[in-house]
Amino acid sequence: MKIALDTHPIYTGRGGVARYVRGLRQGLAAAGADLEVVPLAWEVENLGYAQPARALRTLAREWGWAKWVAPRRLRGVEVLHHTALPLIPFVPAARHVVTLHDLAVLRHPERFRPWQRRADLRRLRRVTEADRVICVSRFTADEAMRELGLSAARVEVIPHGGLLAGVPERVPPMDVLEDFFLFVGSLEPGKNLALLREIYLSATAPLPPLLIVGARWEGVAHEGAPPPGWRFLGPVDDACLHGLYRRARGLLFPSCYEGFGLPLVEAMQLGCPVLCGPVASLPEVGGDAVAYTELNPGDFGRAMRRLLVDSDWRDQLKAAGTERGSRFSWERCARETAAVYAAAIRR
Repeated sequence: MKIALDTHPIYTGRGGVARYVRGLRQGLAAAGADLEVVPLAWEVENLGYAQPARALRTLAREWGWAKWVAPRRLRGVEVLHHTALPLIPFVPAARHVVTLHDLAVLRHPERFRPWQRRADLRRLRRVTEADRVICVSRFTADEAMRELGLSAARVEVIPHGGLLAGVPERVPPMDVLEDFFLFVGSLEPGKNLALLREIYLSATAPLPPLLIVGARWEGVAHEGAPPPGWRFLGPVDDACLHGLYRRARGLLFPSCYEGFGLPLVEAMQLGCPVLCGPVASLPEVGGDAVAYTELNPGDFGRAMRRLLVDSDWRDQLKAAGTERGSRFSWERCARETAAVYAAAIRR
């Protein structure tokens, strides 16, 4: 099979979708000689938020490259895999597989700028035209069938894989590593960093520093000065991230809505206890290996304190997380994805 894999998310972001594309590529590379995977992207990075540079590159990618250049590179391709909401037009000569990560634009439109909301809604409607739709969780699949009217016969649930293989762990070059909590995620309002800010500002006893990994875009600048002890690390490479997971007292993940929740799996695989809310896909991903608490300052704050003082509980979460995390791999993700390609061709 000759597959075109839309890899543009790795040039436009560092979040879960970009990590999905990187992991899937790694898994597909080991899938076998009968699978030819051709990356398809305008290989120009657009990772910053400075305007007008970001807007101009976005226009060039979406209205120039995607509409006019990409379709001409699909000669001989049997399947085009849209790894996010479809950017490239559906061409009749190929089958089309779409990975649907979530329905946030429908469920939480307030998290999106107006232009982004319009564009994502337009692409979301195109998902219904795909030959097969891969959903990253049963939660997302259920939402897709309910909200978009997709039939179960066209939907396949394939979870993410977690950590990339072959990445060496590196001790982060920082001076505050004896005791800290960790937050990992794109720092948009839906990730609910505001809850942690409220907990830290109202704490009557000191809490360990919070190390925050992720790009902090202008849309969250209004949240005010960070509490004492917070350190915004920005994006870090995988080796550094692995070291942070391994050494953290716990991953704090107060997100209000997730289609999957990749940091949960990454943390579990490296023995980092996870604290999150019982919302959206997170119980499906974390199972009984994650600590769940309501997303309010009182309950979440008490659970954080327990992570600090209850070593038996921490050890139980580490052991359960390591076992559950071992069930996720990019090799399995790629193998099941290749089966979807074959089914799309047979349709």
